[in-house]
Amino acid sequence: MTEGGGPQTQAATTPDAAAESAAPARRPRVFSGIQPTGALHLGNYLGAIRNFVAMQETHDCVYCVVDLHAITARQAKADLKRNTLDTANMFLAAGIDPQRSIVIVQSHVAQHSELAWILNTVAYMGELSRMTQFKDKTRGGETESIGVGVFDYPVLMAADILLYRSDAVPVGDDQKQHVELTRDLAERFNNAFGKTFVVPEPIIRTEGARIMGLDDPDKKMSKSADSAYNYIALTDSPDEIRRKIRRAVTDSGAEVRVGPDKPALTNLLTIYSVLSGQSIEALVERYEGSGYAVFKNDLAEVVVESLAPFQRRMAELAADKGFTLDVLRDGAERATAIAERTMQRVRDRMGFVSRP
Repeated sequence: MTEGGGPQTQAATTPDAAAESAAPARRPRVFSGIQPTGALHLGNYLGAIRNFVAMQETHDCVYCVVDLHAITARQAKADLKRNTLDTANMFLAAGIDPQRSIVIVQSHVAQHSELAWILNTVAYMGELSRMTQFKDKTRGGETESIGVGVFDYPVLMAADILLYRSDAVPVGDDQKQHVELTRDLAERFNNAFGKTFVVPEPIIRTEGARIMGLDDPDKKMSKSADSAYNYIALTDSPDEIRRKIRRAVTDSGAEVRVGPDKPALTNLLTIYSVLSGQSIEALVERYEGSGYAVFKNDLAEVVVESLAPFQRRMAELAADKGFTLDVLRDGAERATAIAERTMQRVRDRMGFVSRP
């Protein structure tokens, strides 16, 4: 695929088509983002960030701190600023290379908002009201009091993805429906106005993709959980990590194994396996007859050791705020160049008068 995408519906003699045919080939591009809304936890790291780092080897990557999404819930000014920088630091500390990938804050690239408004004109109320996350957030409440941003969230997400002509989107299974909506909006726009957007594919990671809460293995580990014992924050001290692992709920019996009747142990074994590189089968064999206490003590040390390099780098970045700000400034410039090319196409396809 080229930077400009495939052939357009306009005649091949147009300047747009000629430029695309002359553009150098590029690797497939991915876009993904994380909200800056509180403690970043082990589930974020195992389910997404490690995968983001690995994808740099095969894709052109745009990784975004989606602060515009975050304000669908009221944010305190100081918290939003701090969490935005912390999330950017998390990308960098985990191994995302700003020389190979683009790291941005969503609000730094104005075209996100511009494209979201335009996509609103081709989105349907019915398809947005069927979004699972919207239904979950409005269950048992009056929709009249729900913010429009909560309803419209998936359209902004579609704009994020389509703006960079992304070929693929690494998401959890709970976000797959939003990528399907993005595909629908891209195809609807392309059919109405001419080929403009790449129709992206979701990349659903299965290994370690859904890390469950330490206090409730039936619910996903979440930074918005009521109890801090639901998750391991990436900045938790070694003693905090050990304490949370010791307090993690377990299943009846004392046998360390996986299965539908062992959801808590299955979750802990998954964490152990992903961090250590050992198969779950090997771990089950290793802890046969050992009981939960020995297993949990060893798991805690694996988590502590695995997070230590990340935590050291986070501390370095926190002490040198200028570095991260420079990365975000450079990322915004690089991202805006790509985004503006997309928006020039969009404006031209729809018939907007060119800017003087």
